Amino acid sequence: MGVSLRMRVMVPGLLGLLLVGASTVPLQGQQVMLAEPPAPLLPLSLRSGPDHDAGDGAPPWSGAAQQILIEDGIKRYERGSAESPAGHGAAPAGTVTVYQFVDATGAAAAYDYLRKSAPYVVRSGVSVVVANPKMPPASAEALMRTVETGLPKVGGPKGLPPLLPTYLPAKGLAKDSQHYALGPVSYQAMGGVLPPEIVGFDKAAEVVTAKYEGKGTLTMLLYPTPQIAGDHLRQIEAHVNQQGGAAGTVMLRREGPLVLLTTGAWDAAEAQKLVEGIHLRSEVTWNKPVPPEFHAEIRKTVSLLTSILVFCGVGALAAVVLALFLGGGRAAIRVLQGKPAATEPEFLRIDLSGGSARIKPEIPGAESRG
Repeated sequence: MGVSLRMRVMVPGLLGLLLVGASTVPLQGQQVMLAEPPAPLLPLSLRSGPDHDAGDGAPPWSGAAQQILIEDGIKRYERGSAESPAGHGAAPAGTVTVYQFVDATGAAAAYDYLRKSAPYVVRSGVSVVVANPKMPPASAEALMRTVETGLPKVGGPKGLPPLLPTYLPAKGLAKDSQHYALGPVSYQAMGGVLPPEIVGFDKAAEVVTAKYEGKGTLTMLLYPTPQIAGDHLRQIEAHVNQQGGAAGTVMLRREGPLVLLTTGAWDAAEAQKLVEGIHLRSEVTWNKPVPPEFHAEIRKTVSLLTSILVFCGVGALAAVVLALFLGGGRAAIRVLQGKPAATEPEFLRIDLSGGSARIKPEIPGAESRG
């Protein structure tokens, strides 16, 4: 009985070892990658509420907003319920939603669209926080600071805000009137003055529209290249010519990839001064470590330039020494021969005075022999 019992125990154990060994053989030589889940967008207190939703891409609960968020490059979202100040068991004190985008450019465009949908809207890097809290203002602001502090931070080019909105002149700008758009749906929703089909969103156009108090609207369009900007400038010009006086005071100007347009009740001189005062500026950022190859190339260049400078210095010094040696030696030889060190009587001289002059011979006694 003891022998048979041991056999029954050993056989399953051997089969298990064989199965484990067979399953590990194909993994030899292969690299196993573990995918780390992304950091949550909301703090734990909001994620554990009665109403919590999270996912990739645009949220499914709004049609027009969903299209705009997709245009702006939404990556994922998370929505939770704020806890009521009354404590557990009470009704939720509003909702908090965080939208995360591919880059800060999309977040800026989404912020301009979402900031009128809720009393509290904050943009931080590549994320936009929208809150409808049913609590005192001090508690709501503290909640927003907590959510903003815990947002994932993104560096590098994706974390840089768009440059185009910074071109807007501040003087006379109506409060909260600027709108930044990356797609036709958001451009129309925020009151664009041009037909979306001629703006060129399919060519990666960026658009900013802003209203100025007592005047009109300024539209700025930025394109990837000056050639694309020129093509759409002609389309915009044809459109405003068809409208005639309905567009108001129209001033159209292009500077490289930037196109400027004024419409509305502008004074002609003010509109011209406005568009002529906006200029492109270059901003160069270096946000990653320099590769070792770059350092090696710099060292090679410095070494080459140093060698060239040393060679030129040695050559110049050698030329000076050689000149002193040859010139001084020649003068010494003339002095030893009884001649002046710095005169050259054997050189020919041209006398333009018209009178004849005798040439003094260099060899003594040559005149008497003549």
